[in-house]
Amino acid sequence: MEPGTGMGLRGRSGILSLVDACLKETPAAERPLTMLLGPPGSGASEAHSALMEHFGPDHPFAFVNFSGTQSLLPRYALGLLARQLERKLPRYGRSHFPLLSLGLLASDQELRMRSLAEGRRAVQRQLDRFQEENEARYGDYLAAFFDVGMGALGMPEGASTAALALFQDAVRRGRRSMPGLFGGRNRLTAGAHWYGRHPMTRSGDPMEALVELNLWRHEGDADEQERLDLVLFSAFLEDLRRNTARNFMPRSYLLLLDNSHTDQGRCFLDLLLRARHDETVVAGHASDPLTVVASSNRWLPRWGPATGDSWPWQLRGPDRASLADWNTYRPTRDSEDTWWYPLRLRDLNLDEVRIRIELQLGGRGDLAPLTRLTPFVHRLTGGLPRAVHHVLGALRQSGPPPGSGPEQDRWLRTLPDRPLSIGESTATLADTALGHLLRDFDGTERATLAECAAARDFSVGTRLLSSGDALFGEIRSRWLLSGPLTVVPVLHPWLRRLLLWRLARRPDAWDAAHELLAEYYRDEGRPVQEMYHRLALGRTDEVTAHLTRRFTAVPALQWIAEFGAVTAAPNRLPTDRGPLELLAALGPGRTGRAMDVESVIHTLVTARWVWSDPLADPAMRLNDMIADGFTQLSQLRRTDIVALFNEAERHRHWRDPQTAGGEG
Repeated sequence: MEPGTGMGLRGRSGILSLVDACLKETPAAERPLTMLLGPPGSGASEAHSALMEHFGPDHPFAFVNFSGTQSLLPRYALGLLARQLERKLPRYGRSHFPLLSLGLLASDQELRMRSLAEGRRAVQRQLDRFQEENEARYGDYLAAFFDVGMGALGMPEGASTAALALFQDAVRRGRRSMPGLFGGRNRLTAGAHWYGRHPMTRSGDPMEALVELNLWRHEGDADEQERLDLVLFSAFLEDLRRNTARNFMPRSYLLLLDNSHTDQGRCFLDLLLRARHDETVVAGHASDPLTVVASSNRWLPRWGPATGDSWPWQLRGPDRASLADWNTYRPTRDSEDTWWYPLRLRDLNLDEVRIRIELQLGGRGDLAPLTRLTPFVHRLTGGLPRAVHHVLGALRQSGPPPGSGPEQDRWLRTLPDRPLSIGESTATLADTALGHLLRDFDGTERATLAECAAARDFSVGTRLLSSGDALFGEIRSRWLLSGPLTVVPVLHPWLRRLLLWRLARRPDAWDAAHELLAEYYRDEGRPVQEMYHRLALGRTDEVTAHLTRRFTAVPALQWIAEFGAVTAAPNRLPTDRGPLELLAALGPGRTGRAMDVESVIHTLVTARWVWSDPLADPAMRLNDMIADGFTQLSQLRRTDIVALFNEAERHRHWRDPQTAGGEG
């Protein structure tokens, strides 16, 4: 298997080829700022790790996690990134960052002076002393930034051993002392002249420009401190251009920025984007040689409302990402939006889930039989990568009965309540998963969210069962709704399943939510949605009567669609029984009468209702019963029976329609 295309980038190979193309472009070529977007657990951190593993051995790269244990100022992030990019590689010379180092040093410690003129005379002496103190302590100046930014250097989750080794090599502390300030006074003078010529410094005098940076840092207002950050970013980009202009140097540098939705992450991206735009578009300089892959599980405020209506970009899928695609769809260069390349990470399809299960469980003889549970895991999780990982962890740690039979069915029925240990902490699978997906939501908000999850159309649920639109907006901005191609806003199936599992423990709240929703849809004249919620309340006879009336009133194909929509309703059936026991408890609608349309439909409704819940019928044992029911209906209907036959065959020879995934 090719490195970097296994657990992290399987199903996302377009990201790999996109980064490869960016790294091979000429240094002055324009490159996108690629954003990996999706809910927590959608695989962005794994993608960072896989990119690190694939490109790290041969290309300079740097990684920062903006959700680390400490707040990371832009200057510290630049120092951390530059220090990692200095790593010596066999194919290339060592990269240096003299302009950035000088700007950081000149603005770091407050210069002691009584006037600007005095500061100009004293700046060289004080900068020399600052550098000597740092080199005596750390070995080189940029290494000092590891002390203040180590909390941002945690490896991405799911990182491989190979990626970990590469990362440790990139961040290890060398003790490379350089003579004088960045190679002596000539280097200082050359760097100072660059700052003196920069359009954002007011003084054209090189030394006074450095003093100006210092004053901005220690005495400046918010605008001046932002100006300082922009100048430092400009210095960083100029250092990169000068590095690539030398012989035996890389064409591009790879930056991996995880969790960029945080305050410090957004600030860093804003500064980087503005610095690139100012230099490339406004000033007309050659573009910088940065290949940037950032990730975010929030909609960024700078893009406007989370509806996306006012943003010129349309989300792209990761499978066919490419430079050509970016250049085709990017907005015009007069806007900073032209640099984004937003990729909406999709869930794993059935085949990709199967490969993950085989890789994680197939190597252990005692767990190998569990690889048969691939369709169950895919149906349960919707293919969310972190959810698949959590479910496999619970299966691996708790050890369900290996045989595919009633005992295993009953064990899987309560899977959300099974323990899952991660590190030193242990909680139920449901608590672990909800804690990850709904971080920052308190208990009250989660309870409200569970009630809103009763509605398939989440916008209707929040409108009827919560106060205001804030909850809907928050969920949408966190990418917790199903993919962008979904017309109706539906919670991600894994999140919704867990919330409904929680709601089922509150019978009164369950009944109240579904009663309210059923009445709403009745008043709206939408009987399919009304019956969906009547079935969630357990009113199988009422639902059967409705579907029996519809059976001869509409074409068979339409009836099958309505039947499928209604019987997809959630349930709060007992959690200590397997599918056949659950079905037996629901019982026939009527007794003592010969088989007729209504009795067949009642059996079909109850069987399909149980079957629709992967926790209730993990092995889809009710497929044959459902197939028999459609066959019986075809015999009871004189015309228009082909669709009923086809539906019977579909269940009898079930093949998941999501075997192959697509965009979105």
